[in-house]
Amino acid sequence: MLRHKLIHPQISSILAASGHHSSILIADGNYPAASKRGPRAELVSLNLMPGVPTCNQVLEAVLSAIPVEAIETMQTETEGPYALDGDPPVWEDYRATIKAEGLDLELKPIDKWDFYKAVSTDDHVLTIQTADQQRYANILLTVGVRM
Repeated sequence: MLRHKLIHPQISSILAASGHHSSILIADGNYPAASKRGPRAELVSLNLMPGVPTCNQVLEAVLSAIPVEAIETMQTETEGPYALDGDPPVWEDYRATIKAEGLDLELKPIDKWDFYKAVSTDDHVLTIQTADQQRYANILLTVGVRM
C-alpha cells in the first residue's frame, strides 16, 4: 500500500522507473500530447471531462511521490488571442502547491517553442494529459535525486 497521494498504478510505475534528469509533463486539456512528446515518453490520459482533473491536482499527487529539482512552464504570449497581462492564475496555484510540499523551487517560464523542444527529448518519460482548461497550465518537471 502506498503512503503518498499518488495511487495511479501506471503513473507510479513510470515514475519508479524514471531517474535523475527524467522529465514529466503535466499537460492541460489543449496540449497536443499525441504529437509533442519525447520518443520514449508514455502518455497517460486522465482527461475525464472538461476541468477534471486539473494540472494542479496532478502536480500535488506527483510531488508527493518523487523528488523534483526544476519546474518549467510555458511562457505566456504578450500579443495575439492568447495574450495575458502577467502570470496566469494557475501559476499561483502551482506556487502554493510547491510550497505546501516543502519545496524551495521557482517556476521557470520558457518560450512556447523551446517548451515543445524540451518535451521532445529522450529524457521525457511521461506525459499526463489532464482536462485543465486554463491557459498556460502546462508544467514540466525535472526529476531530482533522493537525498
